[in-house]
Amino acid sequence: MRDKKIVRIGGASGYWGESDMAVPQFLAAGGLDYIVFDYLAEITMSIMARARSADPEKGYALDFVSSVLKKNLTEIAAQNVKIISNAGGVNPEACARAIRHLIRDLGLDLRVAVVTGDDILDSFRDGAYGSIREMFSGETLPDVEKMMSANAYLGAFPIAAALDKGADIIVTGRCVDSAVTLGACIHEFGWTRDDIDKLSGGSLAGHVIECGPQATGGNFTDWREVADNIVDIGYPIAEIASDGSFICTKPQDTGGIVTVGTVSEQIVYEIGDPRAYILPDVVCDFSDVTVTQAGENSVMVSGATGCAAPDSYKATITYLDGFRGQMPLSFTGFEADEKIKVFTDAALSRARKKLVELAMPDYEEVSLEVLGTESQYGAMSKVSKGAREVVGKFSFKHVDKKAIVILFKEITGLALASPAGLSGLGGGRPKPSPVVRLFSCLIPKEDIAISVDVAGDMNSEAFTLETVGGTPVCQRSQNQPIMPPCDLADDRISVPLIKLAWGRSGDKGNKANIGIIAREAEYLPYIAMALTEQVVAARFDHFLEGSVERFLMPGFNAINYLLHDALGGGGIASLRNDPQGKCFAQILLDHPIPVPVELAERLV
Repeated sequence: MRDKKIVRIGGASGYWGESDMAVPQFLAAGGLDYIVFDYLAEITMSIMARARSADPEKGYALDFVSSVLKKNLTEIAAQNVKIISNAGGVNPEACARAIRHLIRDLGLDLRVAVVTGDDILDSFRDGAYGSIREMFSGETLPDVEKMMSANAYLGAFPIAAALDKGADIIVTGRCVDSAVTLGACIHEFGWTRDDIDKLSGGSLAGHVIECGPQATGGNFTDWREVADNIVDIGYPIAEIASDGSFICTKPQDTGGIVTVGTVSEQIVYEIGDPRAYILPDVVCDFSDVTVTQAGENSVMVSGATGCAAPDSYKATITYLDGFRGQMPLSFTGFEADEKIKVFTDAALSRARKKLVELAMPDYEEVSLEVLGTESQYGAMSKVSKGAREVVGKFSFKHVDKKAIVILFKEITGLALASPAGLSGLGGGRPKPSPVVRLFSCLIPKEDIAISVDVAGDMNSEAFTLETVGGTPVCQRSQNQPIMPPCDLADDRISVPLIKLAWGRSGDKGNKANIGIIAREAEYLPYIAMALTEQVVAARFDHFLEGSVERFLMPGFNAINYLLHDALGGGGIASLRNDPQGKCFAQILLDHPIPVPVELAERLV
């Protein structure tokens, strides 16, 4: 039986640029204790850093104040809903000042808190971490003059401290996405650092709602189930109990669906080893989590466990690494797929001649992905040559902006000499854009000074984290959970994976993950037998430069695949059409899986 006290938290935003429709939904439904917002990604931090350098009062999610709060703050106050957001970006103090100004204009009485300490760019520029190495590749620190942002991923306890001090609205800089939810749970339930299983459960609740409607039917494998009501899709609500279990639901009379499938897909989204999902406050183990349909648009999630938090924060640096150009092109007519290759090769050859004349180096990377020829499928493509209609994404990198301009000029200048059927050069010649790379590292927690400022009291005491004690960080078993046995005696027939499973994929830097969830427990052995690490590596060998790891999540019949060095650098550093691996699951879902004839007949 669940505890009587339930904390209801609505997830209103998954990125900067998200629709602002969630808050009116939540307020119309009523009954929420908190509304949380996640705005930040690595590239977002670099964009905000550039904005702050141009104007010291910018560098945060401006629309959080000007749109979300301005339209809804009076009703938020009337319903006594607390707001927690990392909208502060690289300038949380400025964000807090703007909110306090809005509160005065509206004649409200609300206390605003700001959590700072994540911004460590000055520490790097002062040489404090000159010998640090990239946590995955071992690369040395980039030139400090090229750094655009440097932030530690803070946790949830500073947020809880702000709530303890009476804050109504909390603004942070960079924190882990789930911390905005976990901080509310710590405050409401009085969890301590030793309540590791509860902290893991609260973190999982935050993970499920942090991407907004991705938990309520957005990006869902069975997209036709929500196609008729995606316009009014509902945003997720986590109803969290003191033991860390929770029910995921959504406001009544909204679109979308909340099912075992939608929630399970979000659980596997953008994770690595599910037994060691490392956060600042706890190392989570999601492998034995259970996901159960509790009612219409109501899913119960329980069983998260954890180990004590690590003694370091993950930190990310974004830095400038040259320039890129990108030109969309389309060809129509016979042999369109071959024509676009001839055209781009010719433009590149012309540009390279110019570089030689100017004694400039060659382009560091050139990419042409021809969409319409199943270029994303590699060797598994079923499209033969001779496509009559294609769109090409022609991209290139160079250390010098001038070289990008040269190739743009040669592309547009070649138009009249092109093979027949070219279009897509309208709208003017594009401009070079900076290549922003990511450098991830670990910073000892004792080096980060975190402050919690409530209601503009600049004398509020610094918030310092205690040294982690108790149970050490998870010592993971080297033995994987045993894959379920599979009966090999039956006659087999192959069916596409999508008949047996849901799938969701995403990115972490230059890594991609693909989470596969069996629709029924009996399907998992056949999926596990067919989709080995080697099979998945072969399926993505046109993208993959590293290895593939496979992790079983038996609690809800899932398998997570982690593809190392699979995204061409990842994020804005990548020239790929899909630099964040969002389509990888869709590519894998048509993979043939041998199953008994009897089972295949049931799937028809």
